[in-house]
Order: sequence, then C-alpha cells, then structure tokens
Amino acid sequence: MERKRVKEQINKLLLLDGMGNLMFASASWVALLSARGFSTVEIGAAESVFHTASMIFEIPSGAMADVFGRRKILIASRAAALLAAVLMIYSNSLLSVMAVMILSALSYNLASGTREALAYDSLKEVGSEDEYDKFASDDMVIYQLTSSLAVLMAGVVLRLGYKKAYMIDVIAGMITLIMAFTLREAFVNTKRNVNIRKCFSDVFSESAAFIYKSRKVQIIIFFNAVIGAISVLILFFLQAKLPEIGLSKLLLGPALFFMGLGAVLGAKIVVRFKNSRYKSICLISVVGIAAAMLSLISQNCLIVIAGGFAGAFADNFLEVRTDILLNSMIPSEQRATLISVNSFVFSMIMIVLSPIFGIILS
Repeated sequence: MERKRVKEQINKLLLLDGMGNLMFASASWVALLSARGFSTVEIGAAESVFHTASMIFEIPSGAMADVFGRRKILIASRAAALLAAVLMIYSNSLLSVMAVMILSALSYNLASGTREALAYDSLKEVGSEDEYDKFASDDMVIYQLTSSLAVLMAGVVLRLGYKKAYMIDVIAGMITLIMAFTLREAFVNTKRNVNIRKCFSDVFSESAAFIYKSRKVQIIIFFNAVIGAISVLILFFLQAKLPEIGLSKLLLGPALFFMGLGAVLGAKIVVRFKNSRYKSICLISVVGIAAAMLSLISQNCLIVIAGGFAGAFADNFLEVRTDILLNSMIPSEQRATLISVNSFVFSMIMIVLSPIFGIILS
C-alpha cells in the first residue's frame, strides 16, 4: 500500500469511528426504551444480555479478524449495526429487543480491536508505525467528542420518537457500511494456510502462548483494565450523585459533556508524553482516579464535576498510551485477537468491581 493510500485509509478509519458514534438512537437506547413503556427491570435485562453477548463475542471476533482479514470484519460490523437499527424499529417485545442487543454487541465486538489492528498494520506496511500514536490519540478524541455529543442530543432523540430516531441511525449505518467497503486490507493479514479451522487454532494457541510468556503484557493489560473499570464506575456514580446534591436536570447534560472533555484532553495530551516511561503515565492516572474518588464524598456540584473531569482524563491518558504500547509489542498475526483480550479482561473486572462499588458507595 502506498503512503498516500495509507493516509487515506487512516482518515477513513477515523471518519468511520466518528460516524458510527453519531448513531444517536443507539446511544440513547435506554431512554428510548423507557419512553416506550419498558420497565427498568426489562431495560436492565436487555443491558445484561448485551454485556453477556459482548463477553462471549469479544475474543472470537478478534480471532476472526486475524483469520479472515480486518477489512471484511469491519464490513460485517457495520452491516450488523445497520441491521440492528432496522430491527429496533420493529421490536415491540422484550425478546425482540434482546435479540437486537445481541446483534449490537456483535457489531461492537467485530470492530473492537479490528480497527486498531488495521490502522497499525497499514502504517507498518510503509514503515510508519510511529504515526500510530497520533491515530490512537485522534481516534479516542473523536470517540469521546461524538459520544459526548450523543449525550447532549438525548433530548432531541426523545422528542423525535424511536422510529424516526432509528431511521436516522439506519441512514448513518448505510453510510458507514459504504465507507467500510472502501477500506483496503493490509498485506500482513494474509494467511498462507487455507485450512480455516487450523488458522483459528493457530491464532488462539499462539496468542495464549504470547500472553503466557510475556509477564509485562499481562501486567499492562490488567492494570489498564483496573484503572479503566474504576474510572467508568466512578463516572456512573457521579452521574447519579449530581442530581442528588442539587444539580438541575437541565444542567446534567452539559455537566456530563464537560466531564467527557476531560477524556478528550487526556487522549490528546498523552501524545506529548511520548518519551515518558509507562510507569510515569500510570502514576499520573492513579492521581487522577484518586481525585475522582475523593470527589464522591463532596456535596459541592462543582467539585464533583471537576472530579469527573479528572477521572475521565486519567482513564484516556492511560488507555491511549496502553493501546500504543501493546500494539508495538504484539505480533501482527494475532494483533486483533490480543487487543480483544485486553477488552475482555476489562469486562471481567467490571463484573467483579460493579457490585463492590455499589456496596461501598451505598
């Protein structure tokens, strides 16, 4: 792949991520289900199905990307997202909503790790791996900005109603699917072995062997997952706390948007710490998370919002650097699988810490 085409590919991947997050109805699915009359128990059950399916699909989806190619799996991801949006328009029962949740989880998992792997290996083709730092940072910034924008648009989405809102998602899904078809495969993904079963077996066994032999990779994945899980849980509880201590519902959206800007800043500024040791990055993140945790005991809205900003900053400050570091350490042939392992560990830690945080903060 020529350098010019690689640059175009990177820009397409960034645009694909941004457009994917601008499916506003999917971002506000909880509020839309509630507005349609689904109970909190039913919504909770649907969310549990999503997370369970996500855990099941996470690592196999990464292996599929390594075996069949990242471009094909990204196309499948966007097709699944489009189909989920279409089906949600006609989903009137809890079972049908749960089926859509499984499809949405599949869409998410097919893209998780695959996009990063395609970006890194595309840059690697032309010897520009050093530019992955900028991609990882820009990708996270775009993700946070579009996600925060989706939060601000929740009121508009509810006013439109679920059918019109999901029709907009269908249009966005069609655009992203077309964009995915224009991507190019990186040559490092080509499998010489045509035996699909053996390819999967090789990917899983080689990935497991790599992680088992590399204690450094184990520590990096575990620490990043713990910090990320704590940060997410703190932000969840801060969202619930703000109205309780006097913040009006009208200001909740802007407050959450401001906290999201902390994540944007963390993702953007970490590139300036390129020559800093990973331990130093970890220390800065721990300080930010500690500040966020301390804000939980405050009854002042401004302090709580500042704590949320610090926690979001710390999370992405570490996550982007971890993404860059892991990609530089792992082999191309198992890249998507190993990045998916990173996400899987995060999900496992979330399951363990969620009830613990609930008990402590209650």
